Amino acid sequence: MTQLLRVGRGGWLTLLFMMLCLGVIFKDGLAYLVNLWGLQEEYSYAYLIPFIAAFLAWQKRDVLARMPFAGSWAGVGVLLLALALFAIGELSTLFIVVQYSFLLALFGAVLAYTGWPPLRIVWAAFFLLFFMIPLPDFLYIQISQKLQLISSELGVAVIRLFGISVYLEGNMIDLGNFKLQVVEACSGLRYLFPLMTLGFISALFFCVPLWQRLVLFFSTIPITVLMNSFRIGVIGVLVDRFGTAQAEGFLHDFEGWVVFMICFALLFAQMWLMLRWSGDERPLRSAFALEFPASPAADLPHARRRVPPQAWAAAAVLGLALLPALALPRRAQSAPERVEFREFPMQLNGWNGRRTPLEPVYVDALKFSDYLMADYGRADREGVNLYVAWYDSQRKGESAHSPKVCLPGGGWSVEKFDRHSVRGISVSGEPLAVNRVLIRHGADKELVYYWFQQRGRVITNEYSVKWYLFWDSLMRNRSDGSVVRLITPIPPGRSDAQADTVLEDFARAITPVLVRYIPG
Repeated sequence: MTQLLRVGRGGWLTLLFMMLCLGVIFKDGLAYLVNLWGLQEEYSYAYLIPFIAAFLAWQKRDVLARMPFAGSWAGVGVLLLALALFAIGELSTLFIVVQYSFLLALFGAVLAYTGWPPLRIVWAAFFLLFFMIPLPDFLYIQISQKLQLISSELGVAVIRLFGISVYLEGNMIDLGNFKLQVVEACSGLRYLFPLMTLGFISALFFCVPLWQRLVLFFSTIPITVLMNSFRIGVIGVLVDRFGTAQAEGFLHDFEGWVVFMICFALLFAQMWLMLRWSGDERPLRSAFALEFPASPAADLPHARRRVPPQAWAAAAVLGLALLPALALPRRAQSAPERVEFREFPMQLNGWNGRRTPLEPVYVDALKFSDYLMADYGRADREGVNLYVAWYDSQRKGESAHSPKVCLPGGGWSVEKFDRHSVRGISVSGEPLAVNRVLIRHGADKELVYYWFQQRGRVITNEYSVKWYLFWDSLMRNRSDGSVVRLITPIPPGRSDAQADTVLEDFARAITPVLVRYIPG
C-alpha cells in the first residue's frame, strides 16, 4: 500500500543547517546579485524568481510525499565541485563565478538529500533559477548591440509606412528636424529577459506536445524584437508629429510598459492559435494547467523519512566549508598607480591634438574609470582619432567594450578584419599586434587599429581578454585594463597602405607615452 513519507525533526534540522551554511558561504555573491537586480532594469523581474521556483517545487508536494529519498553520492561530488568554484570566484573576485557556483551547490545539496528520482520531478524549479543570474557583461554587450541595429532597421520601416522621410545611420534615426538614437536601454533586453522567463513558465503549464512548448518559449525572441521595433517606430512617428517630448520621460516609459503588456498578450494569443491549428478544441484555460497539489488521503499510512547518509555527508561538507569560507580573505582589488588622461600630452612628435569629450550617454554606457578622446593631426598626414578607455576594476561588469561590436552602431560596415603586426613597436617587451579593421559608410572609408592593453599584455582576441582577466584576478589580484583605438580616414586617392603608414607612425608616437597612463 502507498504510504505518505514525512520529514522528521532530524530531516528538517539537516535541511535547515545546509541552507544556513549555503547562505553564509555565498552571502557576498548573493548580496551583489540582489543589488544588480535593483541597478539593471533588465533584471528587475528577478526578485520573483526564487518565489516562483519555490512554488513550482511545492506544486509537486503530493508526488514527492510518496517517493523515498535515497540520497546520492553524486550530490556530494557536485557540492565539492561547487565549493571549489566558489573559492576560485572569491579569490578572483569575479562574482558571476560565485553566483553560478551557488546554483551548483544548491543542486548538489538537494541531490545528496533526495537522490535522482525526486530531483527529476522538480527540475523546472532549478532551471528557472538560472534566469535570475545576469549574463556575463561581454555577452550582454554583444547581444544588446545587435538588437539595437535590428530594432533600428525595423523601426525605420514602421516610420516609413506612415509616409515619413527618414534616414538611418546604424542606430541613429534621422527624421530631418529631429534625431533619435536607439541606445542600449532601447535594445529590447528589458522586454526580452522577463518575457523569456514568462515564456518558460508558460511552457511548463501548457499541456501540449514538447515541440509546441519549445516553439512557445523560443517565440519570445521574435515577439520581443518585433514589438520593440514597433515601439521605436511609433516613437519616431510621434516625435515627427509632436516633438522630442514624446521620446522622453513618462511617455517613453509608459509606451514601454504598454508594449510589454502587448508582448504578454501575444504570448497567450499564440497558445490559443497553436491549439486551434493542431485541431485541439480545448479552451485555453483547460490547456493551461495551473494545478495545486491534492490533499493527502486521510486513511493513508504515514512514515517518517530516513535521512540518507549522503545528506549527512553533504551537511558535514558544508559545515567544514564554513570556516575556510569565512576566513577566506575578502581581497580588495589592487589598483596600480597611474597618471590620469587629463595630463596626456596634446603634442607628440609633430602630432598636434585636440580633446573631444564624449557625450554623457556614451560615458554612462561604457562605465570606464578614465578615458581619453582626442583628434590628432600633422601637416603631412591625415588626421587620427585616438580613444583610450581605462578601467580600475573589471570585476563587476565594467569592462572594455570591443570596438568590433560598437563600430557598426554608427552605420559603418566592416569590409575587412584581420590581425596586423606594427613594425618597430614593442609593448612590455612584446611586438605590438593590433586588430586591423577596414570599415565603410557609403563613399566614406576608414582604417581602424585597436588592441586591449591590460596588466602588461597586449591582447587582440576578445575571449583571451576574459581568460587573462580571470587569471590575473586570481593570481595577481588585479582586473584593471584598457582598450586603445586609432582611426584614420581614407579619402579618395589614398590607398589602404598609406592609411596603414599613418596609423603605424601615430602608434609609434603614443605607445612609449601610454605606459604612464596604462601601467603594466
